[in-house]
Amino acid sequence: MKKKQIIEELDVSENPSYHDTWRLLKKYRDVVWSLEISVQQARSSFQIEYGSSIEDFLDSIYLAGTDLSGSDIENHAKSIERSHKMLRLMETAVELLRNKHKNGESFYWILYYAFLSPQQLRNVEEIIEKLRPHIRDISYRTYYRRRQDAIEALSSVLWGYTAKDCLEVLKRFVPDE
Repeated sequence: MKKKQIIEELDVSENPSYHDTWRLLKKYRDVVWSLEISVQQARSSFQIEYGSSIEDFLDSIYLAGTDLSGSDIENHAKSIERSHKMLRLMETAVELLRNKHKNGESFYWILYYAFLSPQQLRNVEEIIEKLRPHIRDISYRTYYRRRQDAIEALSSVLWGYTAKDCLEVLKRFVPDE
């Protein structure tokens, strides 16, 4: 079973149309954790160093007309903001998939238990067990096939419909001049 799991994961991760989405999904929990730690550390540092919250500090700086351009404070804030925007983009895409795709609800639960839940499950058996209330009669083969379909659907939301098969359909409706 372990060998089959590795082969299935390689198929998805090696496919160029899934590559970026696969990478984002695999790193999602780490980014969430890192962002939470970073924000907490920044809040603690400000409280210790300036005796106020970040929000109060920034409000006072802006009211005083001080420019923070190029400062460590600004760079750290921008880094946190970029990470937060990336997470929001991913969450928005997953919600759009869940609410608008014909298989959205089942795709959502597959992505959630495989990649997005706060605690990573130990193995595929645990994921399938968690999926059973949401997807009837799910087998290992069905899980891997539907997970690949879910990643492909999420890719289309994140990056647009640029897969080869979509381009072929598009050419039938709008032939080249």
